[in-house]
Amino acid sequence: MPTIFTRIVNGEIPSYKIAEDDKYYAFLDINPLKKGHTLVIPKVEEDYIFNLDDDTLAGLTVFAKKVGKAIKAAIPCQRVGLAVLGMEVPHVHIHLVPLDKENDLNFRNEKLQLSAEEMADIAAKISAQFGK
Repeated sequence: MPTIFTRIVNGEIPSYKIAEDDKYYAFLDINPLKKGHTLVIPKVEEDYIFNLDDDTLAGLTVFAKKVGKAIKAAIPCQRVGLAVLGMEVPHVHIHLVPLDKENDLNFRNEKLQLSAEEMADIAAKISAQFGK
């Protein structure tokens, strides 16, 4: 059975897409730590990041870097933090979180509740910066 992330990539489940190419997909986390919290995934299903082949891992990192730059350009923050946990969904994913302080990347923090309109607006702002 495909993971929830594969179902998002396939368009079976809606997402607030930031960017996509033939191998990778980036979309807003629906339970964000901060506005602009984005997930970056490979389209290939793999549960553990270090099981990815070298080319896929390198490509994922480069794609995440481009997404991170777009987040930084679109969302006021000091920098963009990166975390790989991978325990909650069995599909490799990188969290990119706008940071103003280190504690902003604490997954025990209360998650934001944003409206669909806010999420769509944030996604559009980040997406417009992707590739610039």
